[in-house]
Amino acid sequence: MARHLITSALPYINGIKHLGNMVGSMLPADVYSRYLRQRGHDVLYICATDEHGTPAELAAKEQGLPVDEFCAQAHDAQKAVYDGFALAFDYFGRSSSPQNVEITQHFARRLNENGFIEERAIRQVYSPADGRFLPDRYVEGTCPHCGYDKARGDQCENCTRVLDPTDLINPRSAISGSTDLEVRETKHLFLLQSKLQHEVEAWVSRHEADWPQLASSIARKWLNEGLHDRAITRDLDWGVPVPADTWPELAAEGKVFYVWFDAPIEYIGATKEWSDLDPENRDWKSWWYEADDTVRYTEFMAKDNVPFHTVMFPATELGVREPWKKVDYVKAFNWLTYYGGKFSTSQKRGVFTDQALDILPADYWRYFLIANAPESDDSSFTWEHFTATVNKDLADTLGNFVNRVLSFSKKRFGEEVPQGSAAGEAEAKLGEQIAELLAEYEAQMEALQFRKAAAALRALWSAGNSYLEEKAPWLEIKTDKDGAALTLRTAMNLIHLYAVVSEPFIPASAKVMREAFALSDDTATWVSPEEAKALAAVPAGTAFTVPPVLFAKLTDDDLAAYKERFGGEPAQ
Repeated sequence: MARHLITSALPYINGIKHLGNMVGSMLPADVYSRYLRQRGHDVLYICATDEHGTPAELAAKEQGLPVDEFCAQAHDAQKAVYDGFALAFDYFGRSSSPQNVEITQHFARRLNENGFIEERAIRQVYSPADGRFLPDRYVEGTCPHCGYDKARGDQCENCTRVLDPTDLINPRSAISGSTDLEVRETKHLFLLQSKLQHEVEAWVSRHEADWPQLASSIARKWLNEGLHDRAITRDLDWGVPVPADTWPELAAEGKVFYVWFDAPIEYIGATKEWSDLDPENRDWKSWWYEADDTVRYTEFMAKDNVPFHTVMFPATELGVREPWKKVDYVKAFNWLTYYGGKFSTSQKRGVFTDQALDILPADYWRYFLIANAPESDDSSFTWEHFTATVNKDLADTLGNFVNRVLSFSKKRFGEEVPQGSAAGEAEAKLGEQIAELLAEYEAQMEALQFRKAAAALRALWSAGNSYLEEKAPWLEIKTDKDGAALTLRTAMNLIHLYAVVSEPFIPASAKVMREAFALSDDTATWVSPEEAKALAAVPAGTAFTVPPVLFAKLTDDDLAAYKERFGGEPAQ
């Protein structure tokens, strides 16, 4: 089986992430990783908190904590939420790790040796009120392209255009709010992306046909506009230090690398963190170095991160002139909106992941988000849509099927799977239908089409309900007890099948369904379409229990309470 390296965009350290962040990177990466593991592939799913740059310093300042202490606490808080969502990372690291410092500095030295880094004097915003140069995110103002009045000096959150602080209209310090800003000369390191333009273009051309249109179009737009040399150092107290053995003057001034230079390198750094925990059994380099023919590398991210992963980081990897693994497939997502307006960490708009887990278990959110993933376009979260999806798909279609079958069988046949008569025409027809739907589900998962995969999974669940309605064992038992027993045994086998194939989407509920049956050798990680036809994984005589209700239906009162707490429309 193939070796699959999977990464999702690193969440910023400054606060718990919202649902849009979850569905745009980490959750689909987890669903895909779980699926691949079940199919027998060797999978390494790596992520980490992105801890450098101004978001960390500003958030630490707001909480009155040293930045390293703030980052340690925030990392643990984020990891607890991701554990709550059952994200099965192989390792969740930290970009402030010694491993990332080591590898980032190595990349910088190699780029310098190869002529792709240049020291330049630039004019930079200086705040007399703060007594310091202001890195890009320490400057806020109005975007010159779209007029958004809370744009940051590196990128406009509203239109995603990359900016320089001097581009902003009416700029102000993010530290003090002072508008008394000056422009002074200072020195920084620049990555000469312009010298790598043709190499990046050639690399993108070899891959873009396989990528989603969203990823390839963004990469092509950046390349068509031309790659510009960009500063990769900043005046910050917290970050990967510029190595003194290569740039002693800048190191003495306390320069650190730009967060978007070191953050993608943390994918490699986090893999080394993982490997260093068990070096005798884990080889981080086998995943990243000279691995083009042995590893399939898939990245997951929202569209605002696409330029950095399809252009800037590949340029860095190409420039070091070493055989580091570059991404094979970029799964890019549009945005999940909140009633048509943007989720926003900085503006605290929308539902945040810790709040979501306070309301309902993770499987409710996992299913809804993936079933409505913003793949082809932005999609909107509304409480009305959420409650309707939970009630229809989870509570009625899946949960009710499980409860009806097991409760009725226990009542009429006891706590063992009944034997009943031999399978007949209806069961053969059902087996063919299930095999076809399962093959469709597999195809969509392989293609990383998550909404279509969810639709195929939902169709699998619906097929069980249709079979149950057609056979009507509650009526059948009055005239044909063995026929009713067959119907229930077949339906129980469907429940077991659902448990296996639904695990990537709803792992906790899948576990409950699977454990309802006392099978001594229940070791299958997947069921092929051909195997599914027989619907015979749970034989007659197997003991079973009726689990608690898998999914509670959400009421009008629940809906009203959610809207009262979070609002039913975006903030203006």
